[in-house]
Amino acid sequence: MATDSISRYWNKTTQAAPLAVFRILFGSLIFMSMIRFWWNGWIEKLYIEPQFFFSYYGFEWVKPWGPYTYIIFFVCGVSALFVALGYRYRLSIVLLFLSFTYIELMDKTTYLNHYYFVSLISFLMIFLPAHNFASVDARKNPKISYDRIPQWTIDSIKLMLGIVYFYAGLAKLNSDWLIHAMPLKIWLPGGYDLPVLGYWLQQVWVHYALSWIGALYDLSVPFLLLYSATRWLGYSLVIIFHLLTSMLFPIGMFPYIMIASTLIFFPPKLHLNLLNHLSRWVEWIRPGSQPGRVLIYDGKSLRQKVKVSLFIAFFALQLTLPFRYVLYPGELFWTEEGFRFSWRVMLMEKAGSTNFKIVDKQTGKWFYVDNSDFLTSFQEKQMSFQPDFILEYAHYLKKHFEDQGHQDIEIYVDSYVALNGRPSRPYINPNIDLTKKSETLKHKDWILPFNDEITGL
Repeated sequence: MATDSISRYWNKTTQAAPLAVFRILFGSLIFMSMIRFWWNGWIEKLYIEPQFFFSYYGFEWVKPWGPYTYIIFFVCGVSALFVALGYRYRLSIVLLFLSFTYIELMDKTTYLNHYYFVSLISFLMIFLPAHNFASVDARKNPKISYDRIPQWTIDSIKLMLGIVYFYAGLAKLNSDWLIHAMPLKIWLPGGYDLPVLGYWLQQVWVHYALSWIGALYDLSVPFLLLYSATRWLGYSLVIIFHLLTSMLFPIGMFPYIMIASTLIFFPPKLHLNLLNHLSRWVEWIRPGSQPGRVLIYDGKSLRQKVKVSLFIAFFALQLTLPFRYVLYPGELFWTEEGFRFSWRVMLMEKAGSTNFKIVDKQTGKWFYVDNSDFLTSFQEKQMSFQPDFILEYAHYLKKHFEDQGHQDIEIYVDSYVALNGRPSRPYINPNIDLTKKSETLKHKDWILPFNDEITGL
């Protein structure tokens, strides 16, 4: 019976319009993001001006290209536009995934959850028939044009969105967020000058209310969107929540990407109406498929079996990766081991002061480094409270000073970090020579204990 149910699901089809609308909105918003990045001068500020870039473990070879870094952003922007148009879709979505992910990996100083989300969605879309309806490709080649596509291709996007929201909600079930309203109690008063909202953002009860509402929203909104009876309520909450966060926090295009993406939960009729309205101004959007054509998945070909196996492995990884933090001892917010790529969105406010002491092992002479000589202010801020940044920077300094003629040097740090309003406390063992430590997936035993407790997930 279970096998029959699975077989029926894989063979179930639905109207192709929701995936086409998702493609158009997703590609358009990434295209706008690239323009925004270029227009504000952030390419030069973040990827050309710095003399050092922090790398992700295993991706140390991914670096900016100096002045040619603009090429990567140009390719990303053009490919995003072509994805929206559905023009040479397969090539365009592969280029979008590769270029955007390369940008994301160039410097982990700029890590944001929504960059990770865009990379994951771009990867998924490589394998989805998002260009088979309301696209330039479908208009030019009727053989690839279909009215109906497998239901699971649309459900995969819904599942990814559900994971993002639900896991973000689970992450908020901790004592700092729910019991102490941290870090909203620190952040929200900064919006004192906002019209209407400014006064209320100073009220402590509002900090607690928004903390609880935020957790309940993340945990419930995927299910509200999933069922027709509550879908409009869920989508109204999506709009209110993301517009509010866009006003309060500098998180770029992410609110608008989520508002656009969650439209995929609505039935095909709404998407067909959207396409028909848009086609009055943009002819290529007009559905050009042959009526009744169905793209069928039968699961028999090797290609289809590989695709489904890939999707299963992909989502198995997405469901388990956020829990890798349980493999590490200590407080997650303190060590940050297993923190990234787990949808832990805006959960902590950390500030640090980390000074590097360069010691000549032979003479015993030492001096402190002026971090501003090597890092931008943004990089220095991020480095000061993240242990993998601290370790990588120490190895960079070792190489730098050895190239200047210093031999047999040791590097120690004096590091203090404050977490979610707590007093600043020692962070890194000052007696450990960081040049003797290497980056691995193992626990960093040179991080000092937190000596406090944050209960919850």
